[in-house]
Amino acid sequence: MRDEVDGLVEAWRTERPDLDVEPLQVLSRVSRLARHLDRARRSVFAEHDLEPWEFDVLAELRRSGAPYELSPGRLLRATLVTSGTMTNRIDRLAEDGLVRRLPDPADRRGVLVRLTDEGRERVDAALADLLRYEESLLGVLGPTERDRLAALLRTVLAPLDEPN
Repeated sequence: MRDEVDGLVEAWRTERPDLDVEPLQVLSRVSRLARHLDRARRSVFAEHDLEPWEFDVLAELRRSGAPYELSPGRLLRATLVTSGTMTNRIDRLAEDGLVRRLPDPADRRGVLVRLTDEGRERVDAALADLLRYEESLLGVLGPTERDRLAALLRTVLAPLDEPN
């Protein structure tokens, strides 16, 4: 079995025999897979009238457990955006009826962002469709291969995810 990366690596080996292009064997495939996944995510989320960033915020709230509420600060740390960006995102989600702002009982000046029933239904449906697609992608791998691939990717990714 051959893929696009095989041709890319062969061409670089011919044109630049002085370089070790072996990292391309893995990382070009990871990059191409990420682009395919991004396109699929956008398509799945669009079917549920969601942008990827909307799904990310709603999913973070949904994963937090009942009553599905978090502070804006917690949301921005989880989604890796600035305070101003998160404020705009919460505003848009509130306008669409997917979240509500509530006073924070532990901080009179603070607010909590709570997932509405509509927000929960939308994120749950989008997640179910996304997982069906992702399962179809991984169907070519057996359980042991999936576990091994996940472990290898974790080994590469974990140091990158560590806070600076």
